[in-house]
Amino acid sequence: MYDLIIRGATIVDGLGHDPVRAEIAVKDGRIAAIGEVGKDADELVDAGGLSLMPGIIDIHTHYDAQITWDPTLSPSPSLGVTTAVMGNCGFGIVPSPPHLRDMIMRNLAVVEGMDLAALRAGIDWQFQSFGEYMDMVRRQSPYANVAVMVGHSAVRTAVMGEEASTRKQPTPEEMAEMKRLVAEAMSQGAIGLGASYSLNHSGWGGVPMPSTITDISEFDALVGAMGGPGRGVVEIASGAVPVETLAEIAGKHGHRIFMSTGVAFYNEAYPDRAQGMFEACSAAQRQGKEVYIQLTCQPLSFDFTLAGAYPLYSHPAFDPIKAYDREQLTAVYRDASFRSAFRDNLRNPKPGTIFQGNWDRVIVGVPVLPHNRGLANRSVKEIAEETGRDPLDTFFELGLEENLDTGFIGRFLNAVDEGVEPLVKHPAGVIALSDAGAHLIYLCDAGFGPYLLGHWVRDRGALDLVEGVRRLTSHQAGLYGIPDRGRIETGACADLLLFEPETIGISPLRRVSDLPGGGPRTIRDPLGIHGVYVNGTRVFDGKDYARLGKGPGQLLDRFQPARRPALATAAQ
Repeated sequence: MYDLIIRGATIVDGLGHDPVRAEIAVKDGRIAAIGEVGKDADELVDAGGLSLMPGIIDIHTHYDAQITWDPTLSPSPSLGVTTAVMGNCGFGIVPSPPHLRDMIMRNLAVVEGMDLAALRAGIDWQFQSFGEYMDMVRRQSPYANVAVMVGHSAVRTAVMGEEASTRKQPTPEEMAEMKRLVAEAMSQGAIGLGASYSLNHSGWGGVPMPSTITDISEFDALVGAMGGPGRGVVEIASGAVPVETLAEIAGKHGHRIFMSTGVAFYNEAYPDRAQGMFEACSAAQRQGKEVYIQLTCQPLSFDFTLAGAYPLYSHPAFDPIKAYDREQLTAVYRDASFRSAFRDNLRNPKPGTIFQGNWDRVIVGVPVLPHNRGLANRSVKEIAEETGRDPLDTFFELGLEENLDTGFIGRFLNAVDEGVEPLVKHPAGVIALSDAGAHLIYLCDAGFGPYLLGHWVRDRGALDLVEGVRRLTSHQAGLYGIPDRGRIETGACADLLLFEPETIGISPLRRVSDLPGGGPRTIRDPLGIHGVYVNGTRVFDGKDYARLGKGPGQLLDRFQPARRPALATAAQ
């Protein structure tokens, strides 16, 4: 007797094989048989000709806080994700000494665009150490499988307190304690280490996030503390750190390093720069130094207002004002000296900054006042040219007129398909960067998988369906050492996505207010998804989440090693 049989589906196995029409049987959370499996099961599902693929693996999420109050990890499972990796960029919430918890939440509110009131109301601090956090995740029984990274900024904060963001050099004793915490987390099941050197990563009041001020030697030391070659992966928001520098660290310690940086997004102002980074990664890989680029397959767009202008925060002019209230911001935006400083920043933007002065990419989305409604869907550059004003002044004056509530849409990077397509197809890239769980006010890229299958596979034909599915499933699982997932084969875990290739995609953004305390967030809904199964249990039926007393997701804490040429290592 099987637990589940799915009949009448075309199986795309995630391993690159041709699709086949077959039945699939599930027992005890794993795929027990494929082919003609009979009818003896507790649950029979007639797929009616739909396609069945492995569940999507999202290696770049920030559900670290949300999972403490929302085991569904909304909206990711509804968008086909069955496994999520948390703790990216080094911004986890453990270790969390009690006297530092509010500082941790305040920094998250800025650097990851989270609602501070929701964090304060929602996080149930049942944990202090990394091991205690892992125990909490197990008790939560999430709807998706979860893996957790230990974070550079998180351990630095725990060891150095408020000085973590202001003092570059730790004492020898502090460095030893950070290394101990990383090693301990790895022994307790961390999938790897997260870190950041991004100029865009600032915390409360504009202070830099701790890891961003450190010498690269500190990062090197923490990678070394992870354990032997192949024991865990590294993710880094690398900012302007050269590929070659990270390649040397990857080669030295035998850990795969995955870079996420705006420098590797397609930018019309520097059309060859991203391609050059991908080629540099390929060159390093040929030398046995495994560095990869995490790439979003979607245009990087932000919905924002001047009350929370996150896409502009990488410019030094905004450093002192990131935690200002509306009244304080209004005074600053009227100040000619602030505008002059911002103009200076835009004349020479640093690599990796999100907004580089391209006002044609800043669109007026939702004006507030009736007489401004005609500005909707027009660029700031166009409006400025029409009125004979400077675009920067046009931008601020419109926002000030509407009490900082004007809705803007920033379409900054990856906005031209012809430039993005070679990156999406590049072997040194890994489709990722959903940032799910973060930047909730501005964006929701959790639907990157349906977007890839709808836009890049069906609409543009940049990838065929077989390759598109592989790039969302076994590709990530293999590179991250996640065993038995990202594939449909006998014995594999039954993480499955039932979908219609002709209609799969994502809805436009919509705003809901369902965070703790009624806080708002932006989400997307799935199109063409008919069922999502985690370890053989349906968690989403295409319209609603299943009402489960206990989620079927597992905390992943054992991983296969990253194997390099001439390196044979034991499994973690």
